[in-house]
Amino acid sequence: MTVSEDFTTATGRFRGELLAHCYRMLGSADEAEDLVQETYLRAWRSYAGFEGRASVRTWLYRIATNVCLTALERRGRRPLPSGLGAPSGDPETPVIAGPEVPWLQPFPDVLLAGRREDPAAVAASRAGIRLAFVAALQHLSARQRAMLILRDVLEWPAAQVADLLGTTTTAVNSGLRRARAQLAQALPAEDELAEPAEPDRQALLDRFATAVENADASALARLLAEDVALEMPPALTWFAGRQAVTVFTATQLFTEPGGLRMVPVMANGQPAFAVYRRGSGGAYLAHALQVLTVAATGIARIVAFTDPGLFTLFGLPMQYGAAAELAATPSPAPEPDSA
Repeated sequence: MTVSEDFTTATGRFRGELLAHCYRMLGSADEAEDLVQETYLRAWRSYAGFEGRASVRTWLYRIATNVCLTALERRGRRPLPSGLGAPSGDPETPVIAGPEVPWLQPFPDVLLAGRREDPAAVAASRAGIRLAFVAALQHLSARQRAMLILRDVLEWPAAQVADLLGTTTTAVNSGLRRARAQLAQALPAEDELAEPAEPDRQALLDRFATAVENADASALARLLAEDVALEMPPALTWFAGRQAVTVFTATQLFTEPGGLRMVPVMANGQPAFAVYRRGSGGAYLAHALQVLTVAATGIARIVAFTDPGLFTLFGLPMQYGAAAELAATPSPAPEPDSA
């Protein structure tokens, strides 16, 4: 076996969870891809000197965390609209754009796919990537994010986190307490809501897609939780409450029955839809990526990322015809989740 083959065998199966780790730190799937590439480049360059005093997995996380901390020195936080101000009280108000804001991005579940032999890799890839949690992490400093992710998501011992960050266990425990307190303030209550059973959830999602495709605001309203929130980055304007969200959707988003087409996907471990809008020529073109928070009381949050560029990240075509064929193709059976 060559050195290159040995390196690939030893490190390749951790790529999915490292990608999730970098996404938690940065809030950007695009940047996470770049930083994982940088992690593997650094690991390859130093592989000959790897002495095995820690596991390969721990060694890679050390490199990836330091790569992320360096990247965050040059970047601001990536918020959602709810992290920048209060909701609008008027559903008929003009929507204000915020193109200059480096918005939080959704994370495609498909990027976590791959052959993983270590059950810990499966759990680490899928844990802690819910959209609300990653948005709340953006309120923490870079080092606080690292402490909280390594301790609470990956469950590293405090001494190991301290060693990685070049500090003391006491400092880690103190910083972690502050980080948890800040996170509790920033994390919306929706994250604690119980989800319905899978058959009920799927039925709710099917009805949601049908209501949107039929431009049926009344049917949509029946599916929404009373305190539902609607966010639409890159728009700064957002809405809270069933009435406000329904009125805004009916008057400013819905045009006519058949104007939109919905393709189910998964993002951040949550149900999502790729939304295609019918253009002037009759073709359905990539429009937005909606990530939903589904609770027992209904749909609690809709984050509609109005960025057709995300369709490429999700492996989706830019026109609906091909997307419909993709959605109709049976997906492989999911790997068991040990989390």
